[in-house]
Amino acid sequence: MPTITDITAIITAVGALGTAAFGLVDALKALPGGGVSRAGFKFIRQTVVSLTPKVPALDGTGLSYESIETTLLSQWINGTATADQVNIAKSLIKLRLTPDTAPALAKSTGVDSNALRQVATSLSTGTALDQPHRDAYARFDLMLTTLLDQAYQRASQRYRNASKAFAVPVAVILAVVANHFLSLPTRIADGEAVLIGLIATPIAPIAKDVASAINAAAQTIQTVRKG
Repeated sequence: MPTITDITAIITAVGALGTAAFGLVDALKALPGGGVSRAGFKFIRQTVVSLTPKVPALDGTGLSYESIETTLLSQWINGTATADQVNIAKSLIKLRLTPDTAPALAKSTGVDSNALRQVATSLSTGTALDQPHRDAYARFDLMLTTLLDQAYQRASQRYRNASKAFAVPVAVILAVVANHFLSLPTRIADGEAVLIGLIATPIAPIAKDVASAINAAAQTIQTVRKG
């Protein structure tokens, strides 16, 4: 019968397999297009499209939609901190605020169109904003942050789900292959190896906590029995 030490060692080992599977899935970002790391970016793209109205004068520049999408995608795949990604996206969009783009941006953010147009005009000419227009610009900034943060949160959730979905078959393959390399006395049935692979991914994030909890429970029971 396995001891508490054996059980915690098994849990830790299974969790390590899940962690390894996650690591291999994350390494797929090296593939053309970013692999699984690209998952979820569509939510960011949809939001950015609505916030980057067509401006012919910006085509071919660092502020064109294509350039902004490339910048944001590279940061997404490289795993830049979400807060930094949101701030960079917001800064690039605000740089595109002109009297011509103001109506479209006002519609997307729920800000008064005339007020935002006046803000854009003042910014382009270097004129100081009065209080009503400062308030309008602050509202525009807040709505940009809210929309982008919502997009990045949805994208992150989709990426995590995709990573888990890809990590499960990877863990199963690793378990089955490793099992076949073991010598006969220590080899287990293929079905058991598949089961280990299936549970490795869900267990990975909590393996250490579960092992510690089991150890703590065992120590508590021993203490009670001695008492």
